[in-house]
Amino acid sequence: MPWRVLAFALGIWLLQQRAVLPAPTFLAAMAVAGSLLWLAGRQRRRWLSIIGAALLGLAWAGGFAHWRLADALPVEWEGRDIEITGVVAELPQRFERGVRFTVAVEQAAAPVPRRIALSWYRQFDTDADDETDEEFAAPNGLPLPHAGERWRFLVRLKRPNGNVNPHGFDYEGWLFERNIRATGYVRKSALTGRLETGAGGLSGAIERLRESARTRISHTLPDQPYAGVLAALAVGDQQAIAPELWRLFAATGITHLMSISGLHVTMLGGLVAWLVAVFWRRSPRLPLLWPAQKAAALAGFTGAFGYALLAGFGVPAQRTLYMLGVVAVAMLSGRAVAAPHVLGLALLLVLLLDPWAVLAAGFWLSFGAVALLFYIGQGRLGQRHWLVEWGRAQWAMLLGLIPALLALFQQFSLVSPIANALAIPLVSFLVTPLALLGSLPGGGIALQLAHGLLTGLMVFLEWLAALPGALWQQHAPPVWAVPLALAGTLWLLLPRGFPARWLGLVSFLPLFFIFPPRPAPGEMRITVLDVGQGQAVHVQTATHDLIFDTGPTFNVAADSGNRILWPYLRAAGVQRLDTLIVSHADQDHAGGAVSLLAALPVADFITSIPPTHPILQKSVLAGRQCGDGESWEWDGVRFRLLHPLADDYKRKLATNAMSCVLKIDSPHGTVLIPGDLEGAAEAALLARHGPDVQADILVAPHHGGKRTSSPAFVTAVGAREVIFPVGYRNRFGHPYPEVLDRYLAGSASIHRTDQAGAVTVNYSVAGADIVHEREQRRRYWHNPDFVSRESSP
Repeated sequence: MPWRVLAFALGIWLLQQRAVLPAPTFLAAMAVAGSLLWLAGRQRRRWLSIIGAALLGLAWAGGFAHWRLADALPVEWEGRDIEITGVVAELPQRFERGVRFTVAVEQAAAPVPRRIALSWYRQFDTDADDETDEEFAAPNGLPLPHAGERWRFLVRLKRPNGNVNPHGFDYEGWLFERNIRATGYVRKSALTGRLETGAGGLSGAIERLRESARTRISHTLPDQPYAGVLAALAVGDQQAIAPELWRLFAATGITHLMSISGLHVTMLGGLVAWLVAVFWRRSPRLPLLWPAQKAAALAGFTGAFGYALLAGFGVPAQRTLYMLGVVAVAMLSGRAVAAPHVLGLALLLVLLLDPWAVLAAGFWLSFGAVALLFYIGQGRLGQRHWLVEWGRAQWAMLLGLIPALLALFQQFSLVSPIANALAIPLVSFLVTPLALLGSLPGGGIALQLAHGLLTGLMVFLEWLAALPGALWQQHAPPVWAVPLALAGTLWLLLPRGFPARWLGLVSFLPLFFIFPPRPAPGEMRITVLDVGQGQAVHVQTATHDLIFDTGPTFNVAADSGNRILWPYLRAAGVQRLDTLIVSHADQDHAGGAVSLLAALPVADFITSIPPTHPILQKSVLAGRQCGDGESWEWDGVRFRLLHPLADDYKRKLATNAMSCVLKIDSPHGTVLIPGDLEGAAEAALLARHGPDVQADILVAPHHGGKRTSSPAFVTAVGAREVIFPVGYRNRFGHPYPEVLDRYLAGSASIHRTDQAGAVTVNYSVAGADIVHEREQRRRYWHNPDFVSRESSP
């Protein structure tokens, strides 16, 4: 049975890799063929049933995908006011500018998907309802929405859209997996109002219970640094944990403990089972009615089920719950079930209910970790000391998860065995039960005790994270190296006595020593990253790397530097920057600079921002002014700065007029990156440099704003390819149609990051090869309007 379940999972995974869904008729044929092969294999050849299971998995996932894709927002309704009525379906999440929440739509004045994600941006309102803080009051004196409430809103929506970059997070896939088929924001309107407090049926009641528990924790521990961790452990609110704490948990390898892990669910189920068994055995009559062991099994599963619901029912909780359910059914029926069958049935149930679970990193890490524990525990003779068994388990976890962690995150913690040795018993057996107890009315003392224990743990974790080499970070390994290393792990963890187990370590070498390819001398690679409405460009030669601009700030904790640039550079194998250029002070170009400077070493920092700017105040590097006339050469590729003039720093010019302008010349082609240059500054550049601004590739000035790209500039540059770094449906209307028309009239091809994702230009002896990341990573759930092809005249 486990092999058939794995084949079913493989079929689902293959379907999720498709750029276009197979037709329903094809899927129906696959379902019929799979069923026939399944039946034939059960009677004769087992391998036929395995193939049949894979076909059934593909058909199952494809059918669900067609059903979900049909629930979409029509293009013509993007950006228009729509009145909707619905129930707040999940815990609302506050952020510095308002609140975000998911709505299960019940009625709408337009064809709206059944589940949408909304942002309600705050407005200070001293007449706000007493239910909420004035600082976060909604408009018109309304209270903020709470889970399980029915509201009427006036909203503006758009179809799911996210940044698409090499090795980047697939936001559209994440929304699709959560069945959120449109995003938008609440408009100020007299129509908006709360209609009912107790709505949404059973799911609404569960969400209200979760929010009340979260509120109780925050009120009991106001302004305490680890209150969010307790909320995550009690009700699964991972958004409550601060980003710096997530970085600490990643550096020490205990991320799995600081959310609802399978260990926590098992612990609570086991605690409930033990209490019921003790009570049952003390009764003189109850054991006569039903055996205490069976009563404890049922009670333990019920307790685990309740906790999993309270915790948000994530994949690790589902996996553990289904495994406990299989064990409980086996105990109730008096049958013995082998461990692989328990895990296989849990995997099957997860995929039947949620075929998109394979898109989540937690799915692979959760099931993989348990499978490894089963693997090292099967077929072993004798019973060793518990410390030896614990050491073997930690060794297996470290080895077995390295390939997956490097493939998914390009990092793993070397101190995780030490951190987990203390954190697992402390968090699972003390902190989590206390957090659950404290979330009940009158549980303040339990919360204070849990927070005190966490405070001590954090001191230990911070010490571990500060050790040299605590966190290993590297490039993304080649795809083929991951299954090779996993196979080596299985060989290495074979029981003692198998010959040449050490050869398993050899299979790990490609993970670490096969590096991403770089351009040859004289060649270069230019990547205009998809950072939304902003700009960030990576220039790579044979041995050097340069970043021109760092994209926008998203919120207090997130910006393009820590969310896009650093993960991208790390995966590309870039461990240091030779030069960072921040063209000017506008936040859509400089927003990620502080994070990037903190993430990796930078040899040279060139900018036009004033010395008093916060970026320079926070940087250990003394940035130097960029100026017309500076040049250098790397690996046969020449770099020149064409703007601004030294005298421009003495004048009070607008920030756009102070944009650094970079010209790059290689034997195979030229690139011009003019930042946000516009108007008079653009004309001054032409007057000084004239024909020298000619380039084959142009990163459009100021995202294609209407005061840029004058006819004279377009003619002088004469670019064959023009790249517009713009955000999807940005509020500025960039790029302007008349600007696009000028370039198209000059026979240029147009590339837009809002449609193409990141745009990479590989200059080599073969010429310029242009790659659109959205085309490279195309999946069927991505916005179908973006064919990711350049516009040509």
